[in-house]
Parts: sequence; C-alpha cells; structure tokens
Amino acid sequence: MNILFRGGRVFTPDGVVAEAVLMRGGVIAAVGPEGELARGPHETVDLDGGLLVPGFTDAHMHPIQAGLERAKCDLSEDFGLDAYKEKIADYAAKNPEKEWIDGGGWDMSAFPGGLPHRDHLGFLDRPAYLIQRDHHAAWVNTRALERAGITRDTPDPADGRIERDANGEPTGVLHEGAMDLVGLLTPRPTAQDLQDALADAERHLFSLGVTGWQDAIVGSYAGSDDPLPTYLAAARSGRLRARVVGALWWDRTRGMEQIEDLVARRASAEGLERFRATSVKIMQDGITENFTAATLEPYCLCGGTGLSYVDPAKLKEYVAELDRLGFQVHFHAIGERAVREALDSLEGTDPANRHHIAHLQIIEPSDVPRFAALGVTANLQPLWATHHAQMDELTLPYLGEPRSSWQYPFADLVACGTRLCAGSDWPVSDADPLQGMHVAVNRTEPGGSVHAGYPTAQTPFLPEQRIDLATVMTAYTEGSAWINRSPAGRIEPGRPADLVVLDRDPFELPPGDIWTTRVRMTFVDGEAVYERA
Repeated sequence: MNILFRGGRVFTPDGVVAEAVLMRGGVIAAVGPEGELARGPHETVDLDGGLLVPGFTDAHMHPIQAGLERAKCDLSEDFGLDAYKEKIADYAAKNPEKEWIDGGGWDMSAFPGGLPHRDHLGFLDRPAYLIQRDHHAAWVNTRALERAGITRDTPDPADGRIERDANGEPTGVLHEGAMDLVGLLTPRPTAQDLQDALADAERHLFSLGVTGWQDAIVGSYAGSDDPLPTYLAAARSGRLRARVVGALWWDRTRGMEQIEDLVARRASAEGLERFRATSVKIMQDGITENFTAATLEPYCLCGGTGLSYVDPAKLKEYVAELDRLGFQVHFHAIGERAVREALDSLEGTDPANRHHIAHLQIIEPSDVPRFAALGVTANLQPLWATHHAQMDELTLPYLGEPRSSWQYPFADLVACGTRLCAGSDWPVSDADPLQGMHVAVNRTEPGGSVHAGYPTAQTPFLPEQRIDLATVMTAYTEGSAWINRSPAGRIEPGRPADLVVLDRDPFELPPGDIWTTRVRMTFVDGEAVYERA
C-alpha cells in the first residue's frame, strides 16, 4: 500500500523543510515536494496544516509498571491528602475481595516534609502499599507494617531507610531498598495481568506518538516482578508492535557474579524483531527529596551526602566488563556525586556501545564537558526542570546554592556537543513527549498541567538552560532511536514508516503554546495504530 502524507510540513534531519512523504510497503520511499511525490496510485493522509514527525522513542520509562498501576489504586491524577483518602476509600469499597490495597502515584509535595503517615490510612481494614510517584518510596499502613514484622527494632537495609518518628517508631514510609520489606508481600500479578498491563501501556503510548521505548528496569525491583517474560511472550506472539529495548536490572546486592546471568538473559531475546535485552541498568543513587541522591557536599538542613548504591571502587570494574561484553550501560544518576561516579566508571569504555546517563538532575559544572569527551549520551527527563511544589518546597531548600543552580543543565550540555536522548520515566511523570518538549524550550510547567496553578509554575526555572524545539524534538526521535539502535527515528528514504501526525505545527506556535499540540495519528511500519476520534 502506498500512502502520501501531504498538506502540512515534515520534520526531517535537516529541519522542517519538506512538505510531503510517500510511504510504500511500510517503508519511507521519498521525501520532498508534493507535486513530485503525488504521481502514481496512492492513498492520502491530509496533514491539514499539522506537522509530520518520526515516531517518538522514550529512552527511559516503565510501561508495564504503569499499566499495572493504571489498573490499581491510581493516585497520579489526584493531589492532596483529602483527595488521596477519598480515592483510596472509593477503591477499597469497589474492591472488597482484594487482600491488599495497592497502587501508587502520590506526590511528596502533598505532605509536610514530603512524608505521609501510616495513621492517614487508619480507616482501611486491609494492609496498604502505595508507591510514591517517583517510585523511590512507599506509603504503608500499620497493618502492612505488622504483616511484614517491621518494628522499631528492624534495621534499615543497606540501600534504603525506614522512616521513623522521634521515638524510633516506623511512620509508614519506606525509602528505596526498604520498599521490598513490604512490597514483596503484596499479591503477585498473574501472567495475564502483566500482558494486559503491557497492552494497555502500548495503546496509551501510541496515542501520544510513542512508537518505541527503553524499559529502564527489566528485573525485580521495589516489589515489582521481572517483566522480561512478559516482553518475550509479547514479542514472540507478535502482540508487541513497538520497538523496545530492555535495560536489565543490576542487582545492587550482588557483584560481578551476576554478569553471567545478564548474558543469559540477553540471549533469551536474541532473534526477536520487536524486543532486545541489550542494556544494563545501574541505579547509582536515589533522589534529592529523601536525601538518597549522592551529593558531593552535605544537604542543607539535614546533613548527609546520600547513598552510592554501587561501591564506586567496584563500579568501574563492573562497567568495564559489561562494556567488554558489548552491553550498553544505562545509569540512573540524580546527585552530582552519582553523575561523577558514573562518568568515572565510563572512562575508557567503547562509545560504540552507546552508554547513557539518565535524569542528570545535578551536574557539577566541571563534569558537563566530560559527556561529549567520553562519548556518553545525556538522557534527559525534561518535565522535571520547572518550578513546582516539590522543587520549590523540598528540593531547593535541601540543595542550597550554588548546587541548586546546577540542575538540569540542558543548554550547557548542548554547548559542549553532548549527544542527547530523552524520556519521561513514566509512570513517574507524564509520558507525553510534547509536554516534555514544552518544558525543555520554556522551563515552565505546561499550561494544562495539573500543577499549573502553583504560584511559580510559569516562572522559568533557570531559563539560561533552555534549548530550542528542533534540538529537543531530535532528542525524542533520532536521539532516543539511536540509543536503542532502532532503524526508525528519522524521516528519510529507507527508514521504517513509524510516523506521527500532529494536529498543528509547534514550530509555528508561540513557544508558550507548544504544550497545546496533540497527536492525531500514529503509524508503525506504515500501519495506523492510533487515530484520534
């Protein structure tokens, strides 16, 4: 089947310069003036003044977990204790057969000091396990603590913390590795639950123009089951349509001995068209709001310099062996010490393996040029780079200056010639790439955000770190596809016709209106997988 996309403009590697694209047999056949491409039989997709772009690839997300959470007690669209309690009570009433109340999506900024309490859930007749929006903490009730045997005498795990009151009693918040103390006791999803979660996530992502992604944790983490069998089954059956790479989880309780297992897990996906397990995810630290992000200097107000989950002295040895075996290393690094430890470990590795560091909330300025020098890609989550309640009420007071001004230095990375890719960390934050692009360009909350009413939402956050729309759109398309070794990501002849029709041309909008752009149609291999009603 031949399809001519016409009536708008096209985002190509050379910018928004073309006006039409001809697709033949699921592959881009030609790009250029409409008059030249319209000869011969074809069907037509009228862009209606909108923009045709490559399918977006999200370089860091957790879609199966997102799909599961969408089917559970989902707090992600609510804000505030009263709203959370109402949603939780309603969910409990509608699901009397459930042994546990589980789900998540609560926001730290909804609570004083970022911490809910077990007593807030005292109205429940069952144990509760609710994961924080950032997936770095869980809110549990007294019944859950009792079920897990957690008391004032329970020691903190090496990679986490049990929040306690002044008397040493657990308050109902479990940070990082402590989440497993309760999370692993919750009912396990069935194989069908996991397949349904993946299918639901894929449908949602197609509606946002996302045609590929890198799953940033393929392993068991924070009470979640290993999604590898789910991906393998979906890819082998043909149900998986998106182009996916799995980042195999580096178990921070183990060392070099796990690499043999990682090699075997990678081999289990060999030969599959839609899924490969060629990356390894190393989470080097936590997050700033609970003081687990690894910093060079102590946090203000509370002291401490966070956690390095993998011993920096051993990290370089592990990374060198993964690199030698041809694995891509995908780092989580939030604090400036974690970023430095990741960069140090990547010294001397092969840039052809396309290593990347995600999140990059804080980068000490002298480390910014090292990304380009080492051939390390910066994996951006732009939506976080704004003034919002969590940033202004928790992060900034804890970081202080000058460290607060080192956050999300997108423009500095670009100025040094750093290769960019981009993602959402969904379900931590919205999976819509266009909202992320808006923030990268404006450094303000998208006008339609649930938090847009926050007083400083439209005050640019470190505006000198803005980047232009073409740069960030390239990160979400070509940049992230490159990280995944995907053949898609560019609109040029010979590439798969993974294409997205936008309802308007964001390059012709005032920058403050980029967020209003929506997806009309999404194509994978030339077949429509989403069309807005």
